[in-house]
Amino acid sequence: MNLIRLRPRSTGTLLLASLVGVAAFAWPLLWQTDQAGQSAIGHTTDAPWLFVLLLPLLVAVVLAELSESGIDAKVIALLGMLAAVGAALRALGPGTAGLEPGFFLLVLAGRAFGAGFGFVLGSVSLLGGALISGGVGPWMPFQMFACAWVGCLAGLLPRVGGRLEVLLLATYSLVAGVLYGVVMNLWFWPYATFGSDFSFIPGDALADNLHRYLLFVVATSLGWDIPRGILCAVLVLVLGRPVLNAFRRTARKAAFDTPVLFEPRSPHA
Repeated sequence: MNLIRLRPRSTGTLLLASLVGVAAFAWPLLWQTDQAGQSAIGHTTDAPWLFVLLLPLLVAVVLAELSESGIDAKVIALLGMLAAVGAALRALGPGTAGLEPGFFLLVLAGRAFGAGFGFVLGSVSLLGGALISGGVGPWMPFQMFACAWVGCLAGLLPRVGGRLEVLLLATYSLVAGVLYGVVMNLWFWPYATFGSDFSFIPGDALADNLHRYLLFVVATSLGWDIPRGILCAVLVLVLGRPVLNAFRRTARKAAFDTPVLFEPRSPHA
């Protein structure tokens, strides 16, 4: 059940937000830059603008659905509740050794409620978790994009049922947990120095820089990324079916697909 359906306006907004995110991560690999040092790693010039740009794009997704009658107050309430749960889960495990239990919630909610819901939930829950755990920094808008993609792609997986669905989501969780770390390294890697074999070289060929980046990931971050993926996959295997059933039962009970109609009250009533 897609609670935030990907209608033309919301689809365009999601694509625009994703393009902004891809550009934020990848532009140093595609355009030569002289930025380096602490100010570049701190993203003092671009991180605030990314955050300022991302929030209106998220609001635009919701407003686009409101204007096309694809979302109502019940969906917004559910989104707020799950975002609070996701923020609390992030506060319980704020990335220690890569263990972030909130990821499995993004995967299951994106699967049950659709790609648009997963995209918005990923960003909002990350923002709430960062505020609770004190994880606010230049990395935060990049994390918001990455978590949004985790939730969104879960809603775009092929439709299967039964045990196969849980296995599919567990496999996706493992892959997404690893790729999240691989993508997130790009927020600082082009601006720091790790030795000639692991560092970004401005102006060098894209293939050579990607090779050095792969070596950097294998040597440094996989020890965090693999546990994240394993934990998420295990949680999906253990809790996936009952949580999915609860989400889908909630959607049926709340009758999200039923349009709300207001009829004038009779003066004789």
